[in-house]
Amino acid sequence: MRYGIVLFTSDRGITPAAAAQAAESAGFDTFYVPEHTHIPVKRTAAHPRTGDASLPDDRYLRTLDPWVSLATAASVTTRIRVAAAVALPVESDAITLAKTIATLDHLSGGRVTLGVGFGWNTDELADHGVPAGKRRTVLREYLDAMHALWTDEVASHDGEHVAFGPSWAWPKPVQERIPVLVGAVGTERTFRWIARSADGWLTTPSEVDVEENVGLLREIWRAEGRAGEPEVAALGPRPDPEGLARLEAAGVTEVIFGLPDREPAEVLAWLGRLAGKLDHGTLIRP
Repeated sequence: MRYGIVLFTSDRGITPAAAAQAAESAGFDTFYVPEHTHIPVKRTAAHPRTGDASLPDDRYLRTLDPWVSLATAASVTTRIRVAAAVALPVESDAITLAKTIATLDHLSGGRVTLGVGFGWNTDELADHGVPAGKRRTVLREYLDAMHALWTDEVASHDGEHVAFGPSWAWPKPVQERIPVLVGAVGTERTFRWIARSADGWLTTPSEVDVEENVGLLREIWRAEGRAGEPEVAALGPRPDPEGLARLEAAGVTEVIFGLPDREPAEVLAWLGRLAGKLDHGTLIRP
């Protein structure tokens, strides 16, 4: 089982580049960042954790662009994967975003993982022209269109939300397939969507039945005729050896720990302590 780090980026504290470099030095496998283009002040969408319009963290208002953040991270690392947890593709132009992600994969040597979400903040999505009831449909079209641009010598897509005629688009990603993980609450509906359109599941921080839900996902995965097993990245568990062993036995392939956005010295010390608990054998020093 792999270990990842997620930095809820903001314009304060440690930079994504410094955090990724430190995470790589400490032996972690993946460096994740989130995405929000903006947060409408007036909105009807409730946050999943608070249950109302209040936000659990003011970093939602201050989130850095994920692709610029990951590009800076990739430029100072050589091994660690660079990933979104989660990106909101439908808030960008599909053709332009496909170019951005392919370029990042090209320049990083094939280290990109694309975590995507349907988007809890429907008011944010509405400002991008995405109807709340069409979130999943639009995301599927975006992923299909981007995959065509990444893999076909002459790509095209004819959909309701993304349409373009025969086109050339390089660079192609280094990886044969950029892994796509869907960050969403574990339900049968979500798992069917994943089995048909993605490569794995990224849990929500409040997920309580991870082990049981991994079993359900794997059942649906096989029923949909998918080969192998889905990737499962569990977000937010404690670095408890027994708990981690249970997750691994259940089929979790990566555990992701949240990184505080404090000053660099504090973050480096925090990473060193976490690495020690996970027995990476590599401790970084402030």
